Amino acid sequence: MKKLINAVDDILSESLQGLEAIHGDILALGEGGAFVRRKTLNPGKVALISGGGSGHEPLHAGFVGVGMLDAACPGQVFTSPTPDQMLAAANAVGSGAGSLFIVKNYEGDVMNFEMAAEMAETAVATVVIDDDVAVPASTWSTGRRGVAGTLIVEKMVGAAAEQGRELSALKTLGEEVNRRTRSMGVALTSCTVPAAGKPTFILSEDEMEMGVGIHGEPGRRRVKLASADAIADEMMGAILSDLSLASATPCLLLVNGFGGTPAMELYLMANAANRVLAAHGLVMARGLVGSYVTSLDMAGCSLTVTALDDGLIKLWDAPVHTAALRW
Repeated sequence: MKKLINAVDDILSESLQGLEAIHGDILALGEGGAFVRRKTLNPGKVALISGGGSGHEPLHAGFVGVGMLDAACPGQVFTSPTPDQMLAAANAVGSGAGSLFIVKNYEGDVMNFEMAAEMAETAVATVVIDDDVAVPASTWSTGRRGVAGTLIVEKMVGAAAEQGRELSALKTLGEEVNRRTRSMGVALTSCTVPAAGKPTFILSEDEMEMGVGIHGEPGRRRVKLASADAIADEMMGAILSDLSLASATPCLLLVNGFGGTPAMELYLMANAANRVLAAHGLVMARGLVGSYVTSLDMAGCSLTVTALDDGLIKLWDAPVHTAALRW
């Protein structure tokens, strides 16, 4: 294993210290580095709080700032943060307007955020993200996984929170964006968790994992390596079949790298995915390409489609100022 580290046990703390050093105008570390919060809080707005295991950077800490999250709770690599972290974040950034938890649908994340919500000093509502179409929900005891669609929800709801919308309205909006969003991923290599020191799984040179999860969980099946067009056809086919959109629906297309894929290949995949959208009579009204919800050093990508309307387009276009997104 070759990684730019000092000691395995210090990876998270030293990474967060670097994040604060570079982006100290936007964010700050909470007490003991338990969470990342906005540098300047707006006490009159609903606080948006998310979190999860580390290794998916820039999700979630990279999305703390104006127009997105007020705080993010990072757990150890691929490990849920604790209820104490979430509670500390809620108490630090929450106000009388309440807090909204945005939670990826993994058992540990959901359970720990629920515990924190029960202990919070102010009103808390929760939106659970379950956008992954790779595996039918009926085969998962807790439902579909939450993956790159989390970014879409955090951006849309973040913009609405800056407008001063109330807690109940933000929860409804988050759930609506989640319903309009579907994702699917493909892995060309495994990731290597530093504490393990070896790949999570092994793929032959001519194999890929279709429908992989962001922790390296298996997807639909292991198959022979195919062309980018063929990969986009299968992933977009699954996504669009699940969404069942009317012709001419405006869409947001997110092509997300898993950490080990160059931008050239991601834009090539964007081209392939956009052709599929057009073939279905759909319109790519907005697009985003880059590594935003990663899996350490995994090679591969995910595709995400969100069905838009005029209101959601305005929210997507609203100003944002975070470490990872600025417009």
